[in-house]
Amino acid sequence: MALLEDKVVLVNGGSQGVGAGVVRAALREGATVAFTGRRAGAGERLAADTGAGFVRADLTDPAQVRGAVDQVVAAHGRVDSLVNAAGLTSRGSLLDTSPELFDAHIAINLRAPFFAMQAVVQHLVARSAPGTIVNIGSNCAHGGPPFLAPYSAAKAGLAGLTRNAAHAHRWDRIRINDLNIGWTETEGEDAIQREFHDAGDDWRERAAERLPMGKLGQVGEIADFVVFLLSDRSGVVTGSVIDWDQNVPGASD
Repeated sequence: MALLEDKVVLVNGGSQGVGAGVVRAALREGATVAFTGRRAGAGERLAADTGAGFVRADLTDPAQVRGAVDQVVAAHGRVDSLVNAAGLTSRGSLLDTSPELFDAHIAINLRAPFFAMQAVVQHLVARSAPGTIVNIGSNCAHGGPPFLAPYSAAKAGLAGLTRNAAHAHRWDRIRINDLNIGWTETEGEDAIQREFHDAGDDWRERAAERLPMGKLGQVGEIADFVVFLLSDRSGVVTGSVIDWDQNVPGASD
């Protein structure tokens, strides 16, 4: 049987990148899938291509975060699983980050997952139903490079939130885990490399030469792991913050 047969899954930030990969993987595994995104064009194209439902939402607004959950419940009767995949990776160091940039990182990378989880967990508790949540974190939660100071702070907060919520709702049979991904090949990363690092068309190949496995993290591989964590096949695991990368935090040569 497919891993997510008869499950309703909401993917926040699902119109591109890792989120879009999760949308496709969850559909392949039998789920009914809805996803959020800010850009109507990208969302509508993915919806048309996959059959998933698109909810246009600005996740910097907690009311729209909660409203997206309400729309999915209204359309499908319930939500069983949530994936928080939206992310902002705009560069900023401790010295040059403005209050506005800091707030933007917190809004997308921490506040949006908080209120999405709040809405979904409230819904599951009201139904007395089990559920699963996966937060897409980052290995930057361990510290990160100097140019990702607000991002690292927000992702560290997300790891702590994951553990807190998992502990609080373990007796409700709601399993909540965090996947700390590393450098990943996505459309968004391509744009970031070009905007902030003067990267050329060969940046992926040049990056791969410096990585142990000879490639960047791949969306499809991450999506498969997320689907596993959403499914019953992952058993009782909850409150885990899993490092999904080819560099080992804390280790050194």
